[in-house]
Amino acid sequence: MSKTKNRNLNVIELTNELIKMKSVSVDSNGPISDYLQGLLEEIGCTVERLEYTDDNGELKVNIIGRLGEGTGGLAFCSHSDTVPGQEVDWPAFDPVIKDGKLYGRGSCDMKGPLAATIVAASRIDPERLKRPVYIIVTADEEIGLLGAKFVTEQSKMLKEDRPTYGVIAEPTEMIPVYAHKGGAGGTVTSYGLAAHSSTDKGVSANFKLARFMAEMADLRDMSMSDTTYQDDEFDPPTNGFNMVMSDFDTAGNVTAPKAICQVGFRTMPKAANEELLDMIAKAAEKYDLEFKGRIADPLYVSVDSPLVKAAVQALDGRQPETVSYGTDGIYLKNIIPQMVVLGPGSISVAHTIQEHIPVAELEQSVDVYQSIIQDLCM
Repeated sequence: MSKTKNRNLNVIELTNELIKMKSVSVDSNGPISDYLQGLLEEIGCTVERLEYTDDNGELKVNIIGRLGEGTGGLAFCSHSDTVPGQEVDWPAFDPVIKDGKLYGRGSCDMKGPLAATIVAASRIDPERLKRPVYIIVTADEEIGLLGAKFVTEQSKMLKEDRPTYGVIAEPTEMIPVYAHKGGAGGTVTSYGLAAHSSTDKGVSANFKLARFMAEMADLRDMSMSDTTYQDDEFDPPTNGFNMVMSDFDTAGNVTAPKAICQVGFRTMPKAANEELLDMIAKAAEKYDLEFKGRIADPLYVSVDSPLVKAAVQALDGRQPETVSYGTDGIYLKNIIPQMVVLGPGSISVAHTIQEHIPVAELEQSVDVYQSIIQDLCM
């Protein structure tokens, strides 16, 4: 670990550097992770590096930096991957400031917020910390939160001394978010027998699946009207019950040998999530279909938590809210018990052409993060 403490990091310059480093999820995030590791070591962090190889043979890297000693503490959580840049439509990886906004792929989701967490940590004298500050940077958030899941399972640093609090720096327009929805559902597979439809010797996997899908339509209607499956702390209070299917482009004159249906909904703290998932599983069993289910609980922390209060205070009383999208917190909450989502930029421009982040908000976030560190760790 380097003993050099860099107190002169600039959040705009650092965001620009990170945007220039292409780290689209389908590619390796090794180069940007190397850069971030060196930067965290430069500001005085002890660093844990967790690597895996994805299904396409690409190296993926998760970085965890720890500043200071002691127990508990505060973790800032970000991801280094982005969605594709669509360079044909705009210079996605050539950041530019215009009309008070910094444009570039990942500017708000989430290289700007990531830069702000590092700059905030760099302003802190580690010898003054009573509790440690962590910087967690995961891979593959955009394609299933895979890095966060890996960190939760593999990090020795976080398991040896779990942070008490966590800030997920996803863009919230600097509104503290105390809850977001999780996810549940499953993959249903139907098997048939391929044959030319004129022979009547085939068995269509689609027809077997259709009866199940009709019941899913009824479940969707029920979940939209029955408050048992809703939570009025969210907007919308409903669970986004959805279904997609595929028979792998079987020709129109062939009975489909295989078809799959994916059913999903968003879990919420007050909703009967497991009950609804059980209904889906029983419907699949009823029609002798293969079912593989999953469930991830929502993120939720009491508005009376010291973490929420510290965020509200740092934002001059701005009140906490809920959001309907999910974050790495779905997994990271298993090792960090109290988490909020709080970051500069708007989720409405994430993943879009001309993605941007307001410069003033990006600079404000550094001060807010530093204030939270001072409140909870010093």
